[in-house]
Amino acid sequence: MAVFKQPSSDRRLAWRWIGGVAFSFLFAALGFAFASIPGLEHLGPLACAIVLAVMYRHFFGYPEALRSGIQFAAKHLLRMAIILFGFKLNMAVVIHQGLGLLLRDAAVIVFSIWMMMSLGKIVKANASLSLLLGIGTGVCGAAAIAAVAPIVEAKEEDTAISVGIIALVGTVFSLAYTFIQPFLPVSHKHYGIWCGISLHEMAHVALAGAAAGQDALAFALLAKLGRVLLLLPLSLLCMYWMKRKKKNADTKEKKIEFPWFLLGFMLLSLFGSVVSIPKPLLNSLSSLTSFMLTAAMVGLGLNVSLRDLRTKALRPLVAICITSILLSFLSFFVV
Repeated sequence: MAVFKQPSSDRRLAWRWIGGVAFSFLFAALGFAFASIPGLEHLGPLACAIVLAVMYRHFFGYPEALRSGIQFAAKHLLRMAIILFGFKLNMAVVIHQGLGLLLRDAAVIVFSIWMMMSLGKIVKANASLSLLLGIGTGVCGAAAIAAVAPIVEAKEEDTAISVGIIALVGTVFSLAYTFIQPFLPVSHKHYGIWCGISLHEMAHVALAGAAAGQDALAFALLAKLGRVLLLLPLSLLCMYWMKRKKKNADTKEKKIEFPWFLLGFMLLSLFGSVVSIPKPLLNSLSSLTSFMLTAAMVGLGLNVSLRDLRTKALRPLVAICITSILLSFLSFFVV
């Protein structure tokens, strides 16, 4: 009898896996739908999908039968999305036209992480959240958080909370930049570079930079690309830091998984830099990347408990707001 039950059990597991992936895709689609609603469009589909997943968990609990498929989306689709994100980075443009910005971009990353960790200690925020938010603020928002979280062994709940916070804060700041732009006594180039080295997400940079015209947008994206380029060396530094931390704590070195997907990210960025990709195809890949990243966020959102969110998110939210304000002021005068 056991011989005949095994295939049935395997089919049941397969259907549960498919159901979990479909569940993630459904909530990703809902995230895009909600992000198209006036008033929510600047928040973005990632944050909307996370909020929907958190609310589902709160009212209906975690869909345990679908866990395998949801976890697959949260882990593997996330890494595939990070790899495809490499197409958005044209390193040739960064190296030939914006090499001088890299030093300022590096300074922004160092300042953001240092300030978030320092303020996090002062307000007694969760250290993992402070680190993830510092990296997200310094590099490229949710994508950087998602890439580095496995390396620093952050909890999925912390990753989801960080993505939600940075989406909210970045949206507020990009809208504020757009509002004050006409009153700033600076050139469009100056304004664009300021947006690129101080705002959180690529979408936030594009939103704020476009307010001053195409030239400002071009410089904004160029400055932002330099920060994205520094994601790989930062990830390697995080690996080295974790390795030393574990070695010092346990006196026995533990193996840390190398983030091979980040090499894929760099290879695709190199490929996109030397090979001319048709714009329609590039746009399609960009849409696919966004959808996969949003589907991955669903699994993270389901691990967030609303009962713990209020006490866990408030203090890092205060810290990132202060960090972002200081970064905006300092980078404006440095540019």
